[in-house]
Amino acid sequence: MANETTSTTLDDLLAPMVAEALFVASEKSILRGLVRNYKMPKRTGKTVQVPIYGNVTAAAVAEATDLTNTAVSTSKVDLTVSEVGLMTTVTDFARNTSASDVISDVGRLFGEAIARKIDLDISALFDTFSTEVGDGTAVTNAASVFEAIANLKANSVPSGDLACVVHPMIAYDLKSSLTSTFGAPASQLGNQAMRDGYIGSLGGCNVYEHNMANTGNVGDFKGAVFHRDALGLAVLEDIKIESQRDASMRATELVGSATYAVGKLHDSYGVELHGDSTIL
Repeated sequence: MANETTSTTLDDLLAPMVAEALFVASEKSILRGLVRNYKMPKRTGKTVQVPIYGNVTAAAVAEATDLTNTAVSTSKVDLTVSEVGLMTTVTDFARNTSASDVISDVGRLFGEAIARKIDLDISALFDTFSTEVGDGTAVTNAASVFEAIANLKANSVPSGDLACVVHPMIAYDLKSSLTSTFGAPASQLGNQAMRDGYIGSLGGCNVYEHNMANTGNVGDFKGAVFHRDALGLAVLEDIKIESQRDASMRATELVGSATYAVGKLHDSYGVELHGDSTIL
């Protein structure tokens, strides 16, 4: 077996006195809260089938005239779950001679790693939307977001539950388009962006900056404006951290895992934003 966590790999924790452990900063998961979530019951298979009704059209009809049948049909999207996970083995010697609670620390790291993986898988779907605003050669600004919203509205996407997710390097340009370098901000939104970096809402669409948004070429970043029903997340087994005793090795195995699937539900409910950052 390789890659065990031993007193050698944790030698920085073995000094007579060690301050509270620091974690490399990482963003918390936000994308799973912006998409349609499905909780799968256990022992019902590994695929959740999402039926999707298309639009139907009403027409004028003359008095005392029989109506004609309108076919109502569905399409479907299958979300087939699979497992993700990671494991390490913490030896008793490393655990007992460390000033920090190694088991708790590693458990936290594993949970955050799986949450980031879920966000990464969701953000990878941004590139699959058929409609795109920007080609990676120009900056993304407020007008880009409004153009994306216009495309969604043209496809009869319902109001509410709209989100915009962009990379922080793109968010810089978006915030800059809402503020004035030499004068007072043109709007309350611009004032908010200058004061604390929060973008807020544009055209009824909540705007988030998140570093898991997909990247294209160097300096190019792909985000999206989408309705909650554009993307789906099916969870069979949520993030789970478990420990198992390995007595012969005098160690404890730590395992983090989750079983889920992501997929695009409505292509017309999302628009890809492809921008080029001015600071890269």
